[in-house]
Amino acid sequence: MGSRLVEQLGAHNVAGSAATTLADRIRALILDGRLTVGERLPSERALAVELRRSRSTITRTYGLLKADGYVSRLHGGSTRVTLPNGHAAPGTDADDDAIDLSIASMDSTPGLYDATVRSLPRLAALRGTSGYSLRGLPELREAVAQRYRDRGAPTSADEIIITSGALNAVNLILAAIGRRGERALVEQPTFPHALEALHRHGYRLLPTPVDVDGWDTRHLNETLLGSRPHVAYLIPDFHNPTGATLPDEERSRIVTTARNVGTQLIVDETTTELDIDRGWSPAPMAASGPNVITVGSMSKIAWGGMRIGWIRAERTVIARLLAVRPSFELGTALLEQCIAVELLADMPALTSHVGQRLHDGRAAVEAGVAGIPGFRMPPTPGGLSAWLDIGAPLSTSLSLAARERQLILPPGPRFTTGGVLERRLRIPITLPPERTAEAMRRLSLAWEDVRGASTSPHAELQHAAVI
Repeated sequence: MGSRLVEQLGAHNVAGSAATTLADRIRALILDGRLTVGERLPSERALAVELRRSRSTITRTYGLLKADGYVSRLHGGSTRVTLPNGHAAPGTDADDDAIDLSIASMDSTPGLYDATVRSLPRLAALRGTSGYSLRGLPELREAVAQRYRDRGAPTSADEIIITSGALNAVNLILAAIGRRGERALVEQPTFPHALEALHRHGYRLLPTPVDVDGWDTRHLNETLLGSRPHVAYLIPDFHNPTGATLPDEERSRIVTTARNVGTQLIVDETTTELDIDRGWSPAPMAASGPNVITVGSMSKIAWGGMRIGWIRAERTVIARLLAVRPSFELGTALLEQCIAVELLADMPALTSHVGQRLHDGRAAVEAGVAGIPGFRMPPTPGGLSAWLDIGAPLSTSLSLAARERQLILPPGPRFTTGGVLERRLRIPITLPPERTAEAMRRLSLAWEDVRGASTSPHAELQHAAVI
């Protein structure tokens, strides 16, 4: 098995590269968060063999990274990832003028303030309790269950746990049912932090392709049948980052196949409510079988600062989750839960408002893409972002150039397991139109820099999360 460094680089992306180019690629991986501080890199000899490059090329590559502070080296020992002493963290004053496209999320809905005010009597009534909420408020669990029933998946409040966001929910699920060394099927591309969570819990990842036109469902089902993974992580509605939606008939087929081979499906519905003009509403995958654990969230439809998520699962799984949860948290904040009850009571108004904002954001991105030669924006009927085809395998180079233009954006490979999809770029449709227009102007300038080969060899990507 090859090293994680070469997996992230993608051997085909660096074939024949000189030391300076190879060092730039590794630097981008470090600053983009795909290689972590303290992580051990392969030895010079091992990396030379993997990349089919000379030992001297690898020695010079590591030497360049060390000179810039991106690796530390011990004589006769290991090479490990570091960050330069003067490296600026996200949110520092140096980046006040930067536009951050690594975050595909809107500011709060106008209804959040009124919902907060309405929630206060509910919160006041809870002052006589312990304040801990391991399972979640009964009225919020019932509201979430009702939402599933309305969408065609019979659900009781006993099948719901309220969590501190969707990613927290994924980590709770993996802590309860995870098995180190087992296989996990994942979409390629997909949400980067889900990949990291699966890696952290010891899974070996099996990618299955997704594009703007949808899933290769034959490949997905054959992978389930042939590899029998322990879990599969899927985003079937307005897939992040492609925007695709899995058809109803395919949902049922995948759930059945997974049940037959013993695969537990973890279905991420964080983006499900972000419809602009899809024109149809598929049933939840949970309606097709009991082997589906569903994750949802208020963060994308209300506000990222509202850390409210949930898990829907059969009662035996809920019991396992509740048994594990106290080992790392004792519940979800009550104020946010009270607010969520109020917001869920008026979902039509909330989703209508979100749909209009995403419509305006999409139009702004379309206008910007139209002015960049070679870029193509696919139909984007909903979701958080547009999955652009930039016409050439230069996504990482473009991300480096964009940083010099005070524009932070993750390259296509950030959403993959193996350094592929260099022709792709995720652009959020969640910013206000005027902010998006400025971001697209900077992106156009960065593209001119890349096409003119004027990118500085020491440009830096912001080391940031991808949301």
